[in-house]
Amino acid sequence: MKTAFNIDNILGDMLEAAKGVIADEWKKVKSTAETFLESKKKRLLMLAEYRIQKKITDEELRSFLEDEKQMFGSELAALKLITKAMAQKAANAALDVLYGAIRAMIPGKKTQ
Repeated sequence: MKTAFNIDNILGDMLEAAKGVIADEWKKVKSTAETFLESKKKRLLMLAEYRIQKKITDEELRSFLEDEKQMFGSELAALKLITKAMAQKAANAALDVLYGAIRAMIPGKKTQ
């Protein structure tokens, strides 16, 4: 049985994924990462709900999440504390967590 989609827990998991990529510089970017994800919380939850309710396709979800990855990566890279490549990897890791959590909530879908 699938549990309820808890965006707060997933945002925490997303931050942990980004932290795992950024590692040594995490303390310098943590506040920005938290602020960015908190500001996107409603949009990310809406995307999750739309996909779980099958109002959008998996392809549409992936497209929307690619946009979010780019914005999050740019936000982190703008700090000039980490490389652009590291920032994008952190953003990718974070949004991949969200994608996996959404897929896990869709009846009949297997997580990848």
